[in-house]
Amino acid sequence: LGVTPTLGPYLLPAILPAIHAEFTGLKLYVREAPPADLETDLREARHDVILTTEPVLSRELAYAALFREPVRLAIAREHRLATRDRISRSDLRGEEVLTIGEHHLFHAQILDVCKRVGASVRRDYEGTSLDALRQMVVMNMGLAFLPALYIRSEIRDREELRIADVQGLPIFRRHVLVWRATSPS
Repeated sequence: LGVTPTLGPYLLPAILPAIHAEFTGLKLYVREAPPADLETDLREARHDVILTTEPVLSRELAYAALFREPVRLAIAREHRLATRDRISRSDLRGEEVLTIGEHHLFHAQILDVCKRVGASVRRDYEGTSLDALRQMVVMNMGLAFLPALYIRSEIRDREELRIADVQGLPIFRRHVLVWRATSPS
């Protein structure tokens, strides 16, 4: 099973125990990689299936939609927006947003969001992980959009960060299960 590093560590602990209980003889080897690498590895039979986010770019692959995951805004407690109960799209105009590296589909999604609201992506820093992004936000180096599964799994101390939704800007990641189109059904 190939899985993206922005999904696997936060989803698999919730689902693997039930899968293991149901299919006791199943040996599931899990490998993390960016989506483009996962697709290549799947096409070259290094994986049997992958869990990734849309879009799936290869026509050699088939997929089934699994679920939509909300993406929320992380704000340092010292930031001017941290005291607001409601954050509007216009509040983000001119703000600097931190994001994960370009080889992740999540990066492109955040770039698009920033263009729509007039925010800018910090070019001098791209996180290597969601944890790195969180730490940069804690140090008030910018805002970051983080997936809900990550927030639920990893952010326990709401004193260091404020987590908010942006009104009028629903952001979701669409997760899919992908296999080779030539695989038996």
